[in-house]
Amino acid sequence: MYLTRFRVNTARPGSRRLLSSPQAMHAAVMSSFPHLLPTGQNTPRILWRIDHNARAEVVLYILSPDQPDLTHLVEQAGWPAAAANATADTRLSGWQSYPYTPFLDHITTGSTWGFRLTANPVHHIRRKDGEPTKRTAHITPRHQMQWLLERQERSGFRILTKPAHQRLTQHGTDHDLVVHNRRDLRFAKPADTTKRTVSVLAVTFDGRLEVTDPAALRHTLTAGLGKAKAYGCGLMTLAPIG
Repeated sequence: MYLTRFRVNTARPGSRRLLSSPQAMHAAVMSSFPHLLPTGQNTPRILWRIDHNARAEVVLYILSPDQPDLTHLVEQAGWPAAAANATADTRLSGWQSYPYTPFLDHITTGSTWGFRLTANPVHHIRRKDGEPTKRTAHITPRHQMQWLLERQERSGFRILTKPAHQRLTQHGTDHDLVVHNRRDLRFAKPADTTKRTVSVLAVTFDGRLEVTDPAALRHTLTAGLGKAKAYGCGLMTLAPIG
């Protein structure tokens, strides 16, 4: 497994097109692997996520079984001249890929990490008796947080609680967890002749966790969490707690 980081040049027209269309970004990510056929048959799970850290700091992360070739992304949405002249400075090479398996192998029970996850928190409801259930997005941060808390045990982790002096009121949350960067994605699938609009609500979770089941957490990190993985949701990454 490899985790790849690509910084997007937000001043490029190609960047704006990719960032405004999860379908276009998905196609660009999948085109980074020469051995994958356009038919999508037997395609391995490839996760990706866009982090909007600041107005001019937008980063694409890709988790994949093989190393990607992001030359086309550098040309469309990066710094081609800097990449062409890059020598020892990997920050100028356009993208950086890191072996991920050694990191996964060192995840142990009881270790604590900071995490980030962009996900599509949904539930199934029935509006009227006798109707089939319908997948519906959680709208409020409270319900979005609850969606993640309900999945923590089987996903191999426990979200840590805040120290007593940092906890909110009885109507807030005691967990070390925030939800932000809500995005309502709406688009039509090119192959859908009905031209129906697809709606995906994506939010980003930041928090701290404790590992309870290393094998389950490794599966969560590599297979993704939740729905809409093709549209930039599901990828959780960990970072050491400073």
